[in-house]
Amino acid sequence: QVQLVESGGGLVQAGGSLRLSCGASGRTVSSYAMGWFRQAPGKERERVAAMHWNGGTTYAESVQGRFTISRDKAKTAVFLQMDNLKPEDTAVYYCAAYAGTTFFSAPAYWGQGTQVTVSS
Repeated sequence: QVQLVESGGGLVQAGGSLRLSCGASGRTVSSYAMGWFRQAPGKERERVAAMHWNGGTTYAESVQGRFTISRDKAKTAVFLQMDNLKPEDTAVYYCAAYAGTTFFSAPAYWGQGTQVTVSS
């Protein structure tokens, strides 16, 4: 059983930065694709960033150049560095693990989510 636990959310002013962390138990994050999603009130959940098992990444156009997905060398955690945050980035952010090595499918496992609020 895979368990994902996010941390690092909070309140920040526009232009500020936050770093989200996702601890994974039950698997090493380097063996599977991992992703970060977010859901704002009244909106559908959207993928923000994802990483293939081989390190390849993809980002939503709205965060390209501002967010960076990475994983630690111990291969037990995935991070989302968020810079130059905007009020429209306010959402609950979810860590996700895919069943396979690529992110061309729906995630199989989800974390509980962490709130990110960006004030103007």
